[in-house]
Amino acid sequence: MVRPLINIILFVCIIFVAQTSLQTSLVFADQGQPQYAVAMHGTPKYGGPDFTHFDYVNPNALKGGTLRQHVIGTFDSLNPYIIKGVPASGLTFLGSNLLYESLVMQSNDEPFSQYGLVAQTIQIPKDRSFVIFELNPNAKWHDGKAITTQDVLWTYDTLLEKGTPFFKAYYGNVEKAEEISPGKIKFSFSKVEGEINAELPLIMGQIPVLPKHYWTANGPDGKPRDFGKTTLQPPLGSGPYKIVDIDPGTSITYEKVDNWWAKDLPVNKGRFNFDRIIYDYYRDSNVALEAFFSGEYDVREENTAKLWATSYDIDAVHNGDIIKQEIANKRPSGMQGFVFNIRRDIFK
Repeated sequence: MVRPLINIILFVCIIFVAQTSLQTSLVFADQGQPQYAVAMHGTPKYGGPDFTHFDYVNPNALKGGTLRQHVIGTFDSLNPYIIKGVPASGLTFLGSNLLYESLVMQSNDEPFSQYGLVAQTIQIPKDRSFVIFELNPNAKWHDGKAITTQDVLWTYDTLLEKGTPFFKAYYGNVEKAEEISPGKIKFSFSKVEGEINAELPLIMGQIPVLPKHYWTANGPDGKPRDFGKTTLQPPLGSGPYKIVDIDPGTSITYEKVDNWWAKDLPVNKGRFNFDRIIYDYYRDSNVALEAFFSGEYDVREENTAKLWATSYDIDAVHNGDIIKQEIANKRPSGMQGFVFNIRRDIFK
């Protein structure tokens, strides 16, 4: 009589352990696993272990030299995240740029896929109710200090408080931002009409990480820095370049950082090859075109059909000093032309 009872107890225990194991597996699967790459739909193109560089870059490209570009307009600020001032070129509004880095890098040959940059892994559950980023322990600012979750949290709070109104709308459904363990930060999301915005986990990866210790310290004048005000003092960054020269409203020069921590990551191989990048400013587009013909800057993207058709019949193009080339793509594009109101007699 004892042996059957023991068998029954063992059988019940086995069932209990199996059910517990199954429940644990289901919960873990629902929570998702930390990944190096994530996609809005399907799987990332470069998500495998053999990922060394994006297909659209040349990892063996020559390095060095100076790239000179032009901009129409002016600038009076090096802070692109606030509503005040006109920021200089090279300081893009979102995501990775010359000076700052974001948690992830978005590829240019996929609809919406992201790969680890400041964050080495991304964890998204099946219902996309949160995202967890684990920071790369090698991520550093240009002054050698480590990039921490406190930098990410400070950036998030500061962009909501002092950034452009865009950020409050963009991050509007973030319910909570918190450090859940050293090196890990979690963003939890609220539902709108019973649904989670499926893009939010990827949107949070775009956040540009800013240095808390720099912005909360005093400036060269001994006064506390104010993130909400314009500044022409080159800020501390973590990206491939640093600002080395400024002529307000006229030009800005970036120089490559020799010991940039992220230069060997797969997402950066074959990119950021120039030693220096210079943006020269022009107030008049016609003057800028003539400056290009005179060799004042190196590359120009022509977006005016009339100029493309009529303005490049010059010796520099004919002898090869300027290469005029159409770069084909399959992206939808608008048209340029005149639309006449044929209801008016003069245009009938």
